[in-house]
Amino acid sequence: MSDDAAPGGFVPPIYPYFRLDALKQRAAEGSGGIVDLSVGTPNDPVPEIVTAALAEAGPGAFGYPRAIGGPALREAAAGWMERSFGVSLDAAQVVSVIGTKELVASLPHLLRLRDPSRDTVLYPAVSYPTYAMGAELGGCRAVPVPLGDGWHLDLSAVSEEDAARALLLWVNEPGNPTGSQSAAGPLGEAVAWAQARGIVVASDECYVEFNWDEAGEFVPGATALQAGVDGVLAVHSLSKRSNMAGYRCGFLAGDGDLIAYIASVRTHSGMMVPGPIQAAATVAWADDAHVVVQRDRYAERRSYARSRLAEAGLADAGGPSSFYLWVRSADPAEDGWAVTARLAETGTLVAAGDLYGEGGGDHVRIALVQPLERLKLAFDRMAAPDHSTVSTARGMGGTPPTRAARAAKGATQP
Repeated sequence: MSDDAAPGGFVPPIYPYFRLDALKQRAAEGSGGIVDLSVGTPNDPVPEIVTAALAEAGPGAFGYPRAIGGPALREAAAGWMERSFGVSLDAAQVVSVIGTKELVASLPHLLRLRDPSRDTVLYPAVSYPTYAMGAELGGCRAVPVPLGDGWHLDLSAVSEEDAARALLLWVNEPGNPTGSQSAAGPLGEAVAWAQARGIVVASDECYVEFNWDEAGEFVPGATALQAGVDGVLAVHSLSKRSNMAGYRCGFLAGDGDLIAYIASVRTHSGMMVPGPIQAAATVAWADDAHVVVQRDRYAERRSYARSRLAEAGLADAGGPSSFYLWVRSADPAEDGWAVTARLAETGTLVAAGDLYGEGGGDHVRIALVQPLERLKLAFDRMAAPDHSTVSTARGMGGTPPTRAARAAKGATQP
């Protein structure tokens, strides 16, 4: 049987990060091995209190867990919201999710089941690719919203027609990949704009504990729920704050009616976080000390990387927050794929900016997920006189990096 979709059916594009595979192979030829700064997967240890809770819960995990999350988990999440933002939520206003990626991908579908009269998802024009893909998977129109000052949404650019058809508005602060700073002002403006038009707000706040000012000092972040709960949902994850990406557990919180509806549909679908993972997540949300340790790691790496960008022919072009750097070449003629190819020649893999939307084409994203000694190796190699540790006779059979970059940039199908 052919793998092709039926005529007119959905044909999935190549997964964005797979477009980096050729350059990843080339970077692996570097002396000292590849330093992979492309995908934001954690490389730091899971807190011991989490692994202990997981081990303790395992032997008793013989029954089906609740799809909405057990009471202890939802209470721990609500408690964290109270400590972090001063927002008081009942445990019934929280539902667990199997990592936030699946929630981002499925939320438009769930909301359109609830309200089929609207068919449009608004999302940041430079952002996590799953916002747009989730709209497509839900049978919705994906409409990007331009970013303005500080890489925050410019909602004045949304047409009246798109606003009238909008089912959902995605907000992401601190921004991925842009590093926009989480602040009450931009979030409050987005909530007010959406509430006036009957649009659900989904605020992706997964990096809110890595929120810094221009001087590199930690600044407590905001949640969209501080601007009001009606029609507002906040998305949070343990993947980065607790290095639990492999555990797949986050939560969605906010408007009680929306949460009840989403929880009911997810229960019918059997979308359950395993019991031992819920136990581990409960401990993680209840503890803030390990997050301070992780924040300090990212702050140190961020400061170090920014101090060496110029040596690599790069300039910081993003906001001050998150554990990503959003940079561009010091040479205006060098676009994001050319930078990605050039750095792959030194053994370092970054993510070309157009993976996050056409507006990112002149940028690259650097994920500060490797230990400091690996970052130092990466920047030392970038700063080498010939800017290359990879033999052009190796890797991809001697293919010049510009050709590899062109191939990756043009890839559209699996």
